[in-house]
Amino acid sequence: MLTKAAVTYGKGEPFQIDDITIDKPKDGEVLVRIKAVGICHTDLIVRDQYYPVPLPAVLGHEGSGIVEEVGTGVTSVQPGDHVVLSFSSCGQCTKCLSGNPYACETFFELNFTGTMGDGTCRLHKDHQDVSNFFGQSSFAHYSVVSERNVVKVPKDVPLEILGPLGCGIQTGSGAVLNKLQPAEGSSIVVFGCGSVGLSAIMAANVASCTTIIAVDLQESRLELAKELGATHTINPKDVANTVEEIQKITGSGANYSVETTSIPAILRQAVDCLATLGRAAVIGAPPVGTEVSLDVNTLLFERSVTGVLLGSGVPQTYIPKLIDLYKKGKFPFDKLIKFYSLEEINQACEDSETGITIKPILKLS
Repeated sequence: MLTKAAVTYGKGEPFQIDDITIDKPKDGEVLVRIKAVGICHTDLIVRDQYYPVPLPAVLGHEGSGIVEEVGTGVTSVQPGDHVVLSFSSCGQCTKCLSGNPYACETFFELNFTGTMGDGTCRLHKDHQDVSNFFGQSSFAHYSVVSERNVVKVPKDVPLEILGPLGCGIQTGSGAVLNKLQPAEGSSIVVFGCGSVGLSAIMAANVASCTTIIAVDLQESRLELAKELGATHTINPKDVANTVEEIQKITGSGANYSVETTSIPAILRQAVDCLATLGRAAVIGAPPVGTEVSLDVNTLLFERSVTGVLLGSGVPQTYIPKLIDLYKKGKFPFDKLIKFYSLEEINQACEDSETGITIKPILKLS
């Protein structure tokens, strides 16, 4: 069938709104009518080919929508269900079977090579295949996804706001709640107050951290960070040394830190600001091959650094947990959101890159 989509035809080019053909779902797949989709930094760096997904492609990996049709063998959802779309995983490797689908051994193949799990495409333009992204390609009115991408969600929460739970918001919050698991009363620093960093701050508040420090160059984002739970804010433009300022606030350094900016020098600060036994979680995704230098003596004092993939959780159980926290008023991620139409996608991307909008969401129907 025909569907309208935002297509990336060339490296760094603006998205083009075009009609494409989408196949019916095959065995184990689901057809979803997309209601809304978040725009994430990962979409932008793939558009610019930092990660070389084959072009042309339909990007988008924070979709939410309504199930229209299911393929043979699908049991977890049925037509009419509300769903959030997350990343793709195989469900068969040792990582998936041990409850760690974000570390799937075929994660790259399933999410970045442009095809579905069987190696074929579901999207086409004038008899040419169009690459799939993250197993969902949700910058479109319709999406065919693997059942493993789908998270069934309750119908009493606006579906339009839920898409970012599939990537950015689960990544930032999961870095805290799933990976770092901070002790009650501990201290944490979050570097970068975009949607991922602010999600980490909300999660730190949920985890009962008592010292939550937000670091960002934009005062408006620091103000929002305080509204969402930050106890202290630091604008690096206003202090002589960010690490020393953190040590002054905490006394001996932070127990935990979260780095979301993708800037090597900031990752160094996220490690250097830690107290003994402190842990740093790295979320930011710089270009492949980016290197960072660390003082080995800093690490010798039992400080550690860990990467975080998509919040280190199982979307089918973690995303409903975030929705429950939202319904209880403990995780107000809707404060990050600004809506755009699909036709405004390039403006939404520009507003995101310049910091005008924290989490742009395209409403499709």
